[in-house]
Amino acid sequence: MGNWLELEEKTVVVTGGASGIGKAVAEEFLQQGANVVIADMAPDAPEIDSANGKCEYVVTNVTDRASVENMMNKAVDTFGTVDILVNNAGINIPRLLVDPKQPHGEFELDDSVFDKVVGVNLKGVYLCAQAAGRIMAEKEDGVVINMSSESGLEGSEGQSIYAATKNAVNSFTRSWAKEMGKLGVRVVGVAPGILEATGLRTIGYETALAYTRGITVDDLRAGYSKTSTTPLGRSGKLSEVANLVCFLASGKASYIHGVTFNVAGGKTRG
Repeated sequence: MGNWLELEEKTVVVTGGASGIGKAVAEEFLQQGANVVIADMAPDAPEIDSANGKCEYVVTNVTDRASVENMMNKAVDTFGTVDILVNNAGINIPRLLVDPKQPHGEFELDDSVFDKVVGVNLKGVYLCAQAAGRIMAEKEDGVVINMSSESGLEGSEGQSIYAATKNAVNSFTRSWAKEMGKLGVRVVGVAPGILEATGLRTIGYETALAYTRGITVDDLRAGYSKTSTTPLGRSGKLSEVANLVCFLASGKASYIHGVTFNVAGGKTRG
């Protein structure tokens, strides 16, 4: 790809960057020659190819202000500034609003699951955006990319709290764009659809989601490959999300602001 995106020496913070979409995003930025700070809850740094850039790993709890500010301070101490934030850390715990078969049971939404998902997907996004936004506003330059989900636009059976938080992230993107644009900071959203399997597709997650949809885990897994609701007829690749994120973070996307891009192969309700 050469240096078309001109991301060399830019400093990027990727939350939830130890696995899945976040890791793919971090690796693509490194390919482009950027300096990347991966912020994640995992106790050990992921094996990652630093390629043409430099990579730092900081154990971070995005729901805790002190932890987030410590991570941003380390990013500045190491690389001098923060140019780009990819607000990618997220959590999805499938639950039904009401489960007539097991009222108050294992797979019915309760306060602890609600608070946990909202904590990571909303409070974490806000805390990281604020900490990075202060740095960017001071120099009147920077990009915040919020990771949403196609389910935030369409809703998702058994995943109402996840979908609700992702639609709220879309509202963060639109609202912060109105505020931060005046300060020279762009804010953009990315909403992936069904992607290739990652480590986040655990048996616990699959068991819960299958239950909420009244199907077996085998049925659920078979559905991944059918993609009958996706006009392009296949799951998305992590690299396809990462490519868009890097483009949106670059100066080539300098007039793109306040919108969320759906990366879902044309998938809609229709």
